[in-house]
Amino acid sequence: MPHLVIIGNGVTGITTARQVRKRSDMKITVISNETDYFFSRTALMYVFMGHLRFEDTKPYEDWFWAKNRIELARGTVTELDSEGKSVRLEDGRNFHYDKLVIATGSQSNKFGWPGQDLPGVQGLYSCQDLQLLEENSRGVSRAVIVGGGLIGIELAEMLLSRNIPVTFLVREKNYWDNVLPREEAQLVSRHVLEHGIDLRLHTQLKEILPGENGRVRAVVTDRGEEIACQLVGLTPGVRPNIDLAKNSSVAVNRGVLVNEYLETNIPEVYAAGDCAEIVAQDGSPNRIEQLWYTGRLQGQALAQTICGERTRYQRGIWFNSAKFFDLEYQTYGFVSNEPREGEESFYWEHPDGKHCLRLVYKTATRELLGMNFFGIRMRQQTCERWIREKRTPEHALEHLREANFDPEFFPRFEPEILRQHRLAM
Repeated sequence: MPHLVIIGNGVTGITTARQVRKRSDMKITVISNETDYFFSRTALMYVFMGHLRFEDTKPYEDWFWAKNRIELARGTVTELDSEGKSVRLEDGRNFHYDKLVIATGSQSNKFGWPGQDLPGVQGLYSCQDLQLLEENSRGVSRAVIVGGGLIGIELAEMLLSRNIPVTFLVREKNYWDNVLPREEAQLVSRHVLEHGIDLRLHTQLKEILPGENGRVRAVVTDRGEEIACQLVGLTPGVRPNIDLAKNSSVAVNRGVLVNEYLETNIPEVYAAGDCAEIVAQDGSPNRIEQLWYTGRLQGQALAQTICGERTRYQRGIWFNSAKFFDLEYQTYGFVSNEPREGEESFYWEHPDGKHCLRLVYKTATRELLGMNFFGIRMRQQTCERWIREKRTPEHALEHLREANFDPEFFPRFEPEILRQHRLAM
């Protein structure tokens, strides 16, 4: 019986395992050094904040795995032998495979800052990071967070839930303006400030200083300012975890190189999820897609290929959602942080500064390319359909109520948005 070995028990690895089991009786082993069982990574913050227990983050009961004949192995894979078709664990165990999936996920970025490995300095990605945060946050009178991405804002909310003051160092002019257009970035920046965060824009970390006990006592910024703190969260994004693959014959670049079928350069060895770097056949730039839903879609496509039905991974319309404290954000298609040639956009913002909408479209044809929403919940299928069908911004605005997913008694903004659009025309 063929043996499928999957390294990594995140959403990609587990989706692959479950979908292969639905299609095949092959032996399946999932190896992880993080946790015994699959959990929802996006829910970790709520464990720290006391809204959930860790066991509540597990989508499946512990008996599910044995019932579905998916073997789980806890350990760190230290060697991949593609010629001998085996992987070796740190504790000496060996697993022979017929097919192998590398789904090792991401790891937090570090950029060589002096003091970045001091006690009290950490990232936030894994379950172990959450456990470390429990220790590092005890007795803290101030924390400094470095990097203005989504993980940083989650960490800030977590620390504020325990009444720990936070200073935020963001190198951009506005929060996340390397992703968001100026107006949206300014809206988020205001929202962060309103939640009591000491937001330092256009400011970078220079050095982390140790105290007499060896633990972090302060940071120094590129402006020469010293900020006292006992906890530093390094959240300047994540990168593919390729530590295992780069010491093997599997080809890597920024991530593990795969084609659009998620196949590596080694037969019967695949990579998917955060660690994979997809080389497109049409010559477009390589893609690294580090989102929950893309990881799930990759696992679904890969399972079909593993079971003999070679299937190209197709992402569909790009989508992401996030939360800046209580401010919800959704994006569909592509919205550049800087206007691109041949594109225009319509932007509406409510006077309260808590709700906004942006529609990006081609100047020549007026077909929708992307949409941003803050403070307004929209139906994903509807928004994706408008982009897929190349609808105009006028069509979207006329049918905005159909896409609105807010509860019944939430305020409605469609008439005001339409009125402003007509004035702008």
